[in-house]
Amino acid sequence: MVTKDDLKVYAAKLMFDMDDEGYDRTLKEFETIEKHMEIIGKFDGIENVEPCVFPYVIYHADYREDIANNTLTNEEVLKNAHDTKANQIKVPKVVE
Repeated sequence: MVTKDDLKVYAAKLMFDMDDEGYDRTLKEFETIEKHMEIIGKFDGIENVEPCVFPYVIYHADYREDIANNTLTNEEVLKNAHDTKANQIKVPKVVE
């Protein structure tokens, strides 16, 4: 069960803050999700159902082929980076 204190810890780790009303509203949403998960967990054979990423198939989507063009070399990418390490751009840590 998620508590209000848990939400505050998670929010702090993500450098995100809300007022108490926001935390209360979010906590109610988590409680609703937990109740739904408990109900769903009672279905026979639910452990055999393959998880889905998207709830339905989209037949009308016409995706283009992913072709890389006009790519940059590592040197070109890194030349304007403020801080680099091991051929990668180093950025400040934002989560624990």
